[in-house]
Amino acid sequence: MAAKKSSGAKSAKLTPEQRAKAEADAKKTVAKNRKAFHDYHIDDRLEAGIALSGTEVKALRMGRASLVDGWVEIDAGQAWLQGVHIPEYAQGTWTNHAPRRKRRLLLHKNEILKLGQKSREKGYTIVPLELYFVKGRAKVEIALARGKQEWDKRQALREKQDAREAQRAMSLRINR
Repeated sequence: MAAKKSSGAKSAKLTPEQRAKAEADAKKTVAKNRKAFHDYHIDDRLEAGIALSGTEVKALRMGRASLVDGWVEIDAGQAWLQGVHIPEYAQGTWTNHAPRRKRRLLLHKNEILKLGQKSREKGYTIVPLELYFVKGRAKVEIALARGKQEWDKRQALREKQDAREAQRAMSLRINR
């Protein structure tokens, strides 16, 4: 048992180079689509790469993007991210990008076919949930989602409120 502790202690101490590499490889979130969880039932999630221009990457690294109005469209065997707003890069010149242009998603053919079949079913759509960097590459988490009815949204809000009240009551009880 002492051997396990000593090996664990060695792995906990990282050199500055190892620490820098771990931080570079970590997931850095740029934008989240919280509204999607309110408007849709999320069924299946998938990570996809995005084909971006240079100024788009620089704008994303500054932490500026909005996924709220975004959706994914399957067209001619390719997946396209549409409606996502990546503002123009402030230091960009004539090479700047259009803020709401459609961007190609990098997925395997079988993943695109599966998403295309599911999204053609009634009530299903594909929405972006999160935009982030992993190992220096821009990725987007997309989800196959079903639209919620108005009563579903009210019920979800009521459940959140009830859980919050129960948590508050339990913390008051514990603190007494």
